[in-house]
Amino acid sequence: MRSLRAAAVFLSAVLVLLAAATPSCDRGPLRFAWLSDTHVGSDRGADDLRAAVADINTAKGLSFVLVTGDVTEIGSFEELRQAKSILDGLRLPYHIIPGNHDTKWSESGATDFPRLWGSDRFVFASGGFRFIGLAQGPVMRMGDGHWAPQDVRWLDKLLAEKGAKDRPTVFVTHYPIDESIANWYVVLDMLKIVPTAAVLVGHGHSNRAMDFEGVPGVMSRSILGTKDVASGYTIVEIGAKAMTFSERTGSKTLLPWHTIELKKSRVPMAAEGRETGGGEGKAGSPPRPDFSVNGLDPNVRSRWQYDAGWTIASSAAVYGETVIVGDASGAVRALRVADGSVAWEFHSGGPVYSTPDVGAGRVVFGSTDGAVYALDAATGGLAWKVGTSRPVVACPRIADGVVFIGSSDHVFRAIDLATGHSVWSHAGIEGFVETRPLVADGKVVFGAWAGRLYALDEKTGQLAWTWQGDRSSPLYSPAACWPVAANGRVFTVAPDRRITALELATGREVWRTDRWAVRESLGLSEDGKRVYVRTTQDIIAAVSTVAGSPESAWETNVGFGYDINSAMLVEKDGVVFYGTKNGLLLALDAATGAVKWKHRVGVALLDTVTPLSGREVVVTDFDGRVSLVVSDR
Repeated sequence: MRSLRAAAVFLSAVLVLLAAATPSCDRGPLRFAWLSDTHVGSDRGADDLRAAVADINTAKGLSFVLVTGDVTEIGSFEELRQAKSILDGLRLPYHIIPGNHDTKWSESGATDFPRLWGSDRFVFASGGFRFIGLAQGPVMRMGDGHWAPQDVRWLDKLLAEKGAKDRPTVFVTHYPIDESIANWYVVLDMLKIVPTAAVLVGHGHSNRAMDFEGVPGVMSRSILGTKDVASGYTIVEIGAKAMTFSERTGSKTLLPWHTIELKKSRVPMAAEGRETGGGEGKAGSPPRPDFSVNGLDPNVRSRWQYDAGWTIASSAAVYGETVIVGDASGAVRALRVADGSVAWEFHSGGPVYSTPDVGAGRVVFGSTDGAVYALDAATGGLAWKVGTSRPVVACPRIADGVVFIGSSDHVFRAIDLATGHSVWSHAGIEGFVETRPLVADGKVVFGAWAGRLYALDEKTGQLAWTWQGDRSSPLYSPAACWPVAANGRVFTVAPDRRITALELATGREVWRTDRWAVRESLGLSEDGKRVYVRTTQDIIAAVSTVAGSPESAWETNVGFGYDINSAMLVEKDGVVFYGTKNGLLLALDAATGAVKWKHRVGVALLDTVTPLSGREVVVTDFDGRVSLVVSDR
């Protein structure tokens, strides 16, 4: 008898689970709240989020809450912790992903987010729908959004599960799935093979109906209010025949501003006959990547390519006949220049976004596990490890047997390369450091993400001077560019679109200009006579390091279009190399600015390239690939 009762209980439980997972036209509508672009850390972010949480807690009939990115203003640990404290006040479960403001300016390399929330992506089922949340960065570098290779694998595995092609799906992300994401089509084509009812996005701070090659998209407003617009959020209701979107503001839910009609299967009516792959021919669709430029010069090609399978947001360092590079898995590898094969491999405890430096047979890098590592550059064996109290996303510079490196714990360190012992440390740095410091004329110069450029004494670590531009927001800091020096001057660029020349000894401003609308890309000629800058639209220019005012040696319209990549320009053997945010590698004559060749390596952002010669250059990219590109001329 007991066994029969147990069997009955088991059968009842199974039926309940099946009912929960199976769409039913008789079931009441599924309702949930949708918050986007909360920007905690901005003027109104925390207060408006508290108001939204309080309002949701009084609302009736809601099942859960979605939060679709830009949770904070600059992704700092304090901002993230405050946002979580407020959101944890919800009486409903909530599901959250980061946005570009949480990842681009992240002092932790975007690792604080999953540490606090357990993950930076989600999947769950409710009301007969499967909800999948996945963000697209970009992580640490300025550029377009990008689906990370490790995230694409995760999504592919989900969509390959048994029954996935029959489960109505709501996909949740931050950016619209269009050209604002470098490899937008990769995920969109995956979503076409399952019954995707809608794609919910933020980023644009407005209510907007969208269409992604036949897949319905909806953008939600930011919760933030202004002097003219009250704060608010979105209520989504999914019934038997439609999915509706209504704005809730002032504790009132307005009439739906958008409706997606659904079939009995919960698939949008508009999805009938949509493409299952590709979409090049659909009116209004962004064009798929064009690699025709590679056919213009058959003398330029990739000799080999290594696929790490994880985001690479740092550059390669050269040691002998190998190049050394880290990735988001925490791995650091030495690849043989001859064929791209792995010579050795080392694993740190967190993603590596720090470009390594090599000196005296050692390679040094930082990791988001909070440590600075020195390895034997020939074998990959650990030489020493120095811990800090926060993730390290900064790039080291080795000079005269000393490693100079910043961190996210507001301490700049000088470490003995041979022993790992502290030479000196300078506490109190405002903001976190991600750049590679300049070491010149007894000074160590670097920017930090609180607006300042610092100069410390190379031997003692004492502060020599600081400089700050005329924009107070941390977002305009001279912190991503690698500063350069020549003729007693230090040069820097920043997102305020200005290039600045300062006296290296004193920090006095020599000149400052927005003539070239630069951003964060900078480089120095091999003879020290020119600094190279890339503008945000088409132009690369060479600027005199000697003249008393801004004076260009040459300016070239290279035709790369709009570009905001934070990669540096590098000269080698009279050739200037630069890689764009969309995978285009450029080579220019250093003396004249004439374009020597262009080669598209891929679609993803290219990190600062590592030339081996004027004809060979190692390229790393956000798709997790290391390539050796060669020119026969």
